[in-house]
Amino acid sequence: MNAPEELRYTPDHEWVRAEEGGARIGITDFAQDALGDVVYVELPTVGTTVAKGETIGEVESTKSVSEVYAPVSGEVVAVNGELAAAPQRLNEDPYGGGWICTIAASAPGELDSLLSADDYRALTAE
Repeated sequence: MNAPEELRYTPDHEWVRAEEGGARIGITDFAQDALGDVVYVELPTVGTTVAKGETIGEVESTKSVSEVYAPVSGEVVAVNGELAAAPQRLNEDPYGGGWICTIAASAPGELDSLLSADDYRALTAE
């Protein structure tokens, strides 16, 4: 299972990359593998204010539908519109072209409460 060191993770299998202007968010390699072939992604709306833990979208696969949760509070400032036409990018490149959205974090300290790559690997090994 791939879990890049530079990212932070949630127990719900989202990853977060701190960037200038916000926190880029997606689902982990573990999550996309468990879901199987992704066929649809419901994206949040740019400008929406979200609270940490709130549902911001859904990922539908041939196996199931899973909610995506905001790992940090803030405003959605960008979404990956390419996923509408190519949802399989979540399977092909979950940490690159398969990103879901970017949130301008209103409480940057929330990033510190997320799991490290080692902690996430330990969680998924259980």
